[in-house]
Amino acid sequence: MNPFKKRTDSHMLVVGMAGVKLGDRFAQLGCANGGRMAAVARQVGLSGHAVAVVPDEASAARARKGAADEGVLVEVEVSPLSHVPLPDAGLDLVIIDETEGLLATMATPDREAAIREAARVLRPGGRIMVIASGPRPGVVGLFARSKPTPSIDVNAALAGHGFRSVRTLAEREGLAFVEGIKPR
Repeated sequence: MNPFKKRTDSHMLVVGMAGVKLGDRFAQLGCANGGRMAAVARQVGLSGHAVAVVPDEASAARARKGAADEGVLVEVEVSPLSHVPLPDAGLDLVIIDETEGLLATMATPDREAAIREAARVLRPGGRIMVIASGPRPGVVGLFARSKPTPSIDVNAALAGHGFRSVRTLAEREGLAFVEGIKPR
């Protein structure tokens, strides 16, 4: 395996970490990368349901473009994340895209409302995953001069809202994955 060779699917890690399968119902809150969101949505197939709930039109455009480029069906809703327009307990997985500091830049009451809304739309036993920016790998990380993304303690935020088994699954390829389970 050549470490300098570009992968054919740059979102393979995210799809694997999400663990989405055919027929799952999933929502993503926020959309910093439409291709990443669409790669996960592709896994639910026609028997599942994928929705992106985004706070603004710029994020909606990224989600629509990502879905169109991948050829997948994704419902896109523009709404404040403190009032997610989805029914109670209807989803198997909620992904929060924190890679550009979506939660960290929210006022504390709005951030708490967004996490409560994620819990509300998850079925009992459903999973929440927060994808955040993590340390950059290898030489790129040593010399990167990107501005740091604001961050919050995602593990504490999820545990504080009743999620169980909250843990950081991995920090790879410049991303960090935190998962929690909604109690049954």
